[in-house]
Amino acid sequence: MGCATTGITPQVDFALVGHPETWRAAAEVFSALRGPEGTPLPDDELKDILPWIPPRAVCRVEVKSARAKAHGLYIDAFIPPDHLDSAFVRENLTRVRAAAEYAIKAGARMVSLGGFSSILIEGNFDQLPPRHRTVFTTGNTLTVAFIVQGIEKMCALQGRDLRQSTLLVVGATGDVGSGCVRCLAAKVKRVLLHARNVERLRRLAAELEAAGVEVEIGTDLEQFSEEADLVVCAASLPSPSLLLGKIAPDALVCDAGYPKNLSPDAETSRATVFFGGLGQITGGLKFEPDLQGILNRHPFPDVAHGCLLEGMALTLEGRFEPFSRGRGAITPKLVEEIETIAARHGIYLAPFFNAAGRVRLQ
Repeated sequence: MGCATTGITPQVDFALVGHPETWRAAAEVFSALRGPEGTPLPDDELKDILPWIPPRAVCRVEVKSARAKAHGLYIDAFIPPDHLDSAFVRENLTRVRAAAEYAIKAGARMVSLGGFSSILIEGNFDQLPPRHRTVFTTGNTLTVAFIVQGIEKMCALQGRDLRQSTLLVVGATGDVGSGCVRCLAAKVKRVLLHARNVERLRRLAAELEAAGVEVEIGTDLEQFSEEADLVVCAASLPSPSLLLGKIAPDALVCDAGYPKNLSPDAETSRATVFFGGLGQITGGLKFEPDLQGILNRHPFPDVAHGCLLEGMALTLEGRFEPFSRGRGAITPKLVEEIETIAARHGIYLAPFFNAAGRVRLQ
């Protein structure tokens, strides 16, 4: 298989580390790397081959704003989409380390750990290879910023009163989930926190209660005492499998998981569902070779996940620092700061869409 980045440009300001969200996405990246002369592989052959592909750069990336321009690499860790669970933690961590080492050797100043790679690291950057001037960020702060912006904008568009809403956060104790909770808790009437770890839930609830927030916690989505009309799904799931249980029939649901959280069989009634944590680069985002339709499978141009956009925004700003470090460190102040940096370089909340395409507002 030929390398898509043979003759890497000397200038590598940043690197983006990702992995395929689905087998379809993996097949399309693999096919693009093989070139037009390569015949598509059957699914079973791809599943046999993918675990043997080492992490590598699959394309160059150029990002521009009115103020600056930066060059980078998209590095695919090639984590098999069905290996995103606890049984493969050691294997996946090895892949993330190898992707990080690739970025360091390429000379990247800033590296964004996208998707599951940031969850594996959980802010413990000491698990990564020795590095000289390269810094890493999970990118989760900008992800939180776009989730919160999306909730607030959608409420405004639908004429909902955020202050009278009951908010449910699924995956509330994770880095993204807890960041969303801290940013939204004071703006809603009541908060429902869901996660697997009871002790972490209790600690987060105590923090909110000390600030005067009405909180209820649970490890079972069916056990909450009332229905939520605002939902943020930010759980670490190996596949779209979440069934929400009790939510208001007309709830607003932000699915910010990677992979997506909501099961295709999820019964959402008249709920409005949109994918959260995504931004759009108004100055332009270019891939060489042009894999944008494969790496960014969105119905709008120049849209990417907030975790990747954070690294680009910081690079354009010339701030080579580990802005997002891991679980529990995201605060409203940091969210406001990264929002300002992103906006200064023309990076804003992406248009609303979901699995069916553009979100049609009633």
